[in-house]
Amino acid sequence: MFKPKFQISPKMAKSLMQIESLKESIIHLPITPSVLLSLRETAKLQSTHFSTMIEGNKLTQNEVNLTIKKSKRIQDRKRDEKEVKGYYIALEIVENIAKQRNQINEKDIKLLHALVMGGGKKGVKPSAYRDGQNVIRDSRTNAIVYLPPEAKDVAILIKDLIDWIEKSIKNFPIPIVAAIAHYQFATIHPYYDGNGRTARLLATLIMHIWKYDLKGLYSLDEYYAENLSGYYEGLNVGPSHNYYLGREKADISKWIEYFLEGMAYSFNRIKEQAKKSSIKGLQDKSKLLNQLDARKRIILTFFQANTNLTSRDVEELCKLQPRSSRALCEKWVEESFINISDLSKKNRKYQLASKYKKYLD
Repeated sequence: MFKPKFQISPKMAKSLMQIESLKESIIHLPITPSVLLSLRETAKLQSTHFSTMIEGNKLTQNEVNLTIKKSKRIQDRKRDEKEVKGYYIALEIVENIAKQRNQINEKDIKLLHALVMGGGKKGVKPSAYRDGQNVIRDSRTNAIVYLPPEAKDVAILIKDLIDWIEKSIKNFPIPIVAAIAHYQFATIHPYYDGNGRTARLLATLIMHIWKYDLKGLYSLDEYYAENLSGYYEGLNVGPSHNYYLGREKADISKWIEYFLEGMAYSFNRIKEQAKKSSIKGLQDKSKLLNQLDARKRIILTFFQANTNLTSRDVEELCKLQPRSSRALCEKWVEESFINISDLSKKNRKYQLASKYKKYLD
C-alpha cells in the first residue's frame, strides 16, 4: 500500500492557514457572471500556456489564446498547437468530471492523458499504460535522471494511489492530498510521455472536486513555470534515481512545502485579480454558473449585450455545424433555458428565459 513519508512543518502549516483564509475571502467576493466567465477563461488559457511551456512548448500566451479562441494556425508549430489544444480541452473535462462525481476514477485519469496526447479530439479512448521501461535522461549529458518503476507494477501503483486519495480526503487537508497525488503520479510515470501534464491535471481535478478551485479561477501552473528549479527539486528526491532504490520511500516534505507555498501565492494573486474585477454590491452569481455547462455560460454572456439569439449565433459562438446548432437550440427550449421569440423557420429567434434574466449584469 502507498504510504507517503512526510512531516507537516511550520512552513506547511503557515501556507495552509493562508490558503484557507484566501479561499474564504475569494468565495465571498461579489463577481458578476460575465466577469466570472472572463476570469475563468483567462485562468484556463494561462494554465494551458504555462503547463505546456514546462514541457517545452514554444507558443507564447498570445499565440495560445489565438490557437484556442480563434483557431489560428501558427507557422511551423503544429505539434505545439496540438499540445495546447489537448491541455485546454482536458481542463474543460476536469470541470465536467468534478460536477458529476466526488471521487477520483482511474478511467478519468486515463481519459485526461488521452486528451493531452490526442490534441483534445472528441471520442478518444482512455490511454493504456506503458508496456515497457521508461528512462528520463538529462538532455545535455544524456545521464539517467530518473528510472521509473517497471511497467508490470504501474497498474497496481496507480490503484494504490487512488485508494490512498479516497482514504486520505478525510484525514488530511485537501491541498496536501493534491500535492501528494501530483508527486506520486509523476513518480510512477505510467506513460512514455505526458506524465507531467497529467499529474498537474490530477492535482487540479482534486482541487475542483473538493471545492478548492476558487470558482474555477485556480491555476498553479504559472507558479511552477516561474519557479521551475524548485518544481524539479521537489519532485526529484531520495538517495537514488532508481524508483526501487529509495525513491519510493523518500521523504517528500520538501515537495509538499513547495506545492503549498505555490498555492498560497497563486490564491493571493487570484484574490487581487478578482477583487479588481468584482463590482461592489452585486450578488455573487457563481452558483448559477456552476450549474450551467460551458456552452450555456457562453450564451448567457451573449445575452449581456443582445436581446435575441439565432441558431447562427450559436453556431459561431460554440463552433458547431448548422444542424448541430439548431438541434441544440431546440434542446435548450425544452430545458426552458431559452424561449422562441420569432417562429420564422428561416430566421427563428430566441430570448433568454425569464428565470435567467435576473442573473445578467
